[in-house]
Order: sequence, then C-alpha cells, then structure tokens
Amino acid sequence: MIKPKIAIIVAGGKGERMKADIPKQFIEIHGKPVLMHTLEVFCRYDASMQLILVLPPFQIDYWKELCKKHAFTPPHQIVAGGQTRFHSVKNGLEAVKAPALVAVHDGVRPLVSIETIARCFDAAGQLDTAVPVIDLVDSIRQITPDGGSISVDRSQCKSVQTPQVFDAELLKRVYEQEFSSLFTDDASVVEAMGINVHLVEGNRENIKITTGFDLEMVEVLLKFENLKI
Repeated sequence: MIKPKIAIIVAGGKGERMKADIPKQFIEIHGKPVLMHTLEVFCRYDASMQLILVLPPFQIDYWKELCKKHAFTPPHQIVAGGQTRFHSVKNGLEAVKAPALVAVHDGVRPLVSIETIARCFDAAGQLDTAVPVIDLVDSIRQITPDGGSISVDRSQCKSVQTPQVFDAELLKRVYEQEFSSLFTDDASVVEAMGINVHLVEGNRENIKITTGFDLEMVEVLLKFENLKI
C-alpha cells in the first residue's frame, strides 16, 4: 500500500542568536519570508501532500497577515506549537491520520533539495525511518571531563539535517514517551525507544539558518536556486 505523504514544518525560532527584530523564519529573502521558501519546496516536490505548519501561538496571526501580504496560497494547516521542539512536533502529529509517511522539517531550512526530500520518503517507505546526513569536512575534537580535548575520527561522524521521515504510527508511538533534554531531533526521540534509524544522503546547501552568517549564505544560494526553477 502506498502511504500518503505529510510534512510537519516546525518554526519556533525567536531570532535571539541572530539579534534580529523578528523571528528568523519571518525574515524576508528575495521578497518573501524564509518560511514561505521552505513550504514552497515541499509543494514543488508534491503539490498534493498535506502540509502542517507548527508555529508558536503568538505568531499565528502574524503569519496569516504575511500570507495575505504576499498572496501566499499553498494550502497548509496551522497548529499551535508547544514549550519545546519536542512538544511542537507532538502537537503537529495530532493532525496526522495514519497510515502515512511523515516528514518533520525545520522551517528555517529553505534550501533542502527536492532530491533529498524524495530520498527520505523513498527510504522511509521501505524502512520506516530516514534521516538525511552529510559528511563532515572539518577536523573534530571532543572535550574531555578534565577540560582537555581529543581528536575524533570524522569519517565515523555525520552532520544531521531534516526532513527526517518516519512511518506515522511509529512516530506517534515514540512521541508518547516523556520529554528529555537529550532530544535534539526526531531521530533521537525514535532511538530512545530502541529503534534504529536509517541514514540517507542529504544536500550540503540544506543550511539551518541560525546566525546572520547563515542568513547571508542562504540568500546567496537561494538566488542561484531560484534561477534554476
């Protein structure tokens, strides 16, 4: 059976690390907010898929005003987020009806490629889990308890991205467990229940906008990406 595809886009940033006046997902790049660029990628991948946007409750009205201002029409359901990313994803999952494949994606990753999205859904369709990763290029050092550091073999490490795609029933089940501060993404929530996750190839341009430098990089890369569309 071919399962429906659903994407939960989580956008709860406040822009503190960027020292921005507005949350980073609402900063405009090339005439529209970052978050709109992100949603449009998933629409280009599959215009029929269900999109669930999770926002802090106090940002929902502002988002609706932005949609009017920019005549942003891709259909999407808005869900109020929670105290942490974990709780926001859990709230988003309440709008998911199994059976389905669910992608959870950071709203401030507008440069995820359609190819990466496809690889993740294809792998999850066969294996129930799919997490995009890329190779590390810098040397890695691990801090030791005594305040020193040791070299780490970077070939044994990967940098993790989103969307992370899972069978809906599996993801709903693991999100019933108690919250832990060790949950940094959906893969860590799944692994906490003793379930292995499967890695797939991501794309290096799939930057998560966290700092001003990230924003500048995305602005440049998005310009070239838009020229290809």
